[in-house]
Amino acid sequence: MISKKFLSIGLSALMLSSVVAPVMVQAEEAPLKVGTLKGPTAMGMAQLMEDGKYEFTIAKAPDEIVPQILKGDVDVAAVPANMASILYAKSKKDISVLAINTLGVLYLVQNGDTIKSVEDLKGKTIYLSGKGATPEYALTYILKSNGLDPEKDVKLEFKSEHTEVLQELAKNKDAIGLLPQPFVTVATTKNADLKVVLDLNKLWLEATKKAGKEAPLVTGAVVAKTSFIKDHSEEIHNFLEAYKKSVEFVNSDVDKASEIIGKKDIVPAPIAKKAIPACNIVFIDGKEMKEDLESYYNILKEQNPKTIGGQLPDEGFYYQQ
Repeated sequence: MISKKFLSIGLSALMLSSVVAPVMVQAEEAPLKVGTLKGPTAMGMAQLMEDGKYEFTIAKAPDEIVPQILKGDVDVAAVPANMASILYAKSKKDISVLAINTLGVLYLVQNGDTIKSVEDLKGKTIYLSGKGATPEYALTYILKSNGLDPEKDVKLEFKSEHTEVLQELAKNKDAIGLLPQPFVTVATTKNADLKVVLDLNKLWLEATKKAGKEAPLVTGAVVAKTSFIKDHSEEIHNFLEAYKKSVEFVNSDVDKASEIIGKKDIVPAPIAKKAIPACNIVFIDGKEMKEDLESYYNILKEQNPKTIGGQLPDEGFYYQQ
């Protein structure tokens, strides 16, 4: 028989242990902070934004996102493809490219449709923004591939913004403009006479094929700090899997994707619905990502090594799951 004294001591100890014993609560992981750009890159993340599992910053220009990824204010960032290489050099190789998220989004437009081929651009003035960036180098490469001298055969008139290009098109009916999506859709919706006459992504494919190896024009990529990836490998893996599904959703269910894109104030839903098929929103990773980026970087390096940070990034730049 257990004594009353022993039972009393046992109950007291049990009560005391229930009071002082620590309660183990697993800390909840903070959501990944994702920086993206208004336009196709943010459009491709529509389903991710709707899920609410990640914290998003949507910027209007790359120079708003670049400092944030370097400082660690965002964990993952969508940036222009050549900027990814520049960041790799600037960060002393503490940046990894995770995936390509956008291919060619540049189109030549005019009031009418007299331009049928690159050769038809001879003697014309082309209005564009993006001096020293992808629009200039992509157009220059395509002109040269088709036997035109960018300095003699055409006149490239650079503007600081796409809206200024539109103003020139409105003033001069013979003018030709180089614009990206979804801005092309915005412009052609407002002006019924304005038409897409040449697709630079298609022309880039033809030019690279002629040069020996067909490869797409790469516009955007997703990057993260290499040091961050090492400490959060599972989170990065899960994010990329979810991102891939988001891209598939946006391209396959344009109506629903457009509603989300409009709701998130990326671009108005009606514009998104028209623009998505021409935005070349993709998810390319692994070996194919490496091959496409290397082809793109080699072409930029030939024109101006500064556009990729001075030299081609080494193997450590390319993320492998």
